[in-house]
Amino acid sequence: MTMPVRISSNATLFFTLFVPTFWMAFFGIFSITVFVSNLEYYGSIPGVYMRWGTFLFYALGALLLYFTLMQLKRVEISSEHLYLTNYFKHRRYILADIAQIRTRDFGLFKLGTIDLKAPGSFGRRIRFLVSHKYFDSFWQSHPELAEKLLSGGFQSR
Repeated sequence: MTMPVRISSNATLFFTLFVPTFWMAFFGIFSITVFVSNLEYYGSIPGVYMRWGTFLFYALGALLLYFTLMQLKRVEISSEHLYLTNYFKHRRYILADIAQIRTRDFGLFKLGTIDLKAPGSFGRRIRFLVSHKYFDSFWQSHPELAEKLLSGGFQSR
């Protein structure tokens, strides 16, 4: 049995937990302050528009964070298993449960998607930020797995 290798970025923890926590705390307190102060005008903005605009901004931002950053997982892989965590729950899958692993390069970051054959604890599709260094080195050292799991095989840069 080989030791698992982390193929997701170290930044996953920052983007999954810290950014949403601080964003929701800061804008949550700001929204509460706007509602509690109950001023008639905030500068030249009428109070009712400011209150509802602030609430709408907070709610839409929280939804956006939930459906994007908070869905990222930390991913580790070995020659036998895939290990996933959202830092609260940890799950292990056998590699036969994976349909494919895809990546998309967005310039500043690379997003990985793991498609499972059947829905797991985190759903059928798992997204993660790719660690360029560890992701590439794992697939180079396991070309037989790369051919089976990676969509389009493995191309080293």
